[in-house]
Amino acid sequence: MSPINTYSGILFDPLDCKDEDIQLVDIAHALSLLCRGNGHVCFFYSVGQHCIYCYHEAKKRNYSNAVQLACLLHDANEAYISDLPRPIKKIIPEHKQLEDKLQNQIFNKFLTRSLTLEESTQVFDIDDTVLSYEFVHLMPQIKNNEYPSLLHREVLSFQHPLDVENEFLSIASELLKNTLD
Repeated sequence: MSPINTYSGILFDPLDCKDEDIQLVDIAHALSLLCRGNGHVCFFYSVGQHCIYCYHEAKKRNYSNAVQLACLLHDANEAYISDLPRPIKKIIPEHKQLEDKLQNQIFNKFLTRSLTLEESTQVFDIDDTVLSYEFVHLMPQIKNNEYPSLLHREVLSFQHPLDVENEFLSIASELLKNTLD
């Protein structure tokens, strides 16, 4: 497999990546330019915005800095291998395996450990709940207005990718400082 050229100029091999190849600047930049819902939303709403929203929800729930950072980074693998809609992921198990392997490597690099089962459950719950809220507001054909246990409700709007990238990096920097202290 030929490597991927990242924003920062790294040649990234998703099948054999090194920790030093995983860079926050590449993650923040790429996620700010990837659209949620495979592009089937009312306006451009990035994966980066979604990750920031998940971080805000974790913070509102008073979860640990590690869980807040994990929420911010939970889709970081998509910066390198993109995402597939859930129905497609189910029929391409190799993508899911690569996604899980890369995501675990990203968590291990930035969190310096794997998530506990409780932490993983917290991240998954936030991701799923925020996804439900986003899709109701970004896909008008969806009529479900239930978002169990959502404490942080944002007005969803277009944000310039550069603003999303900068906010993502700022939050990550602060969380890394606090998580590693």
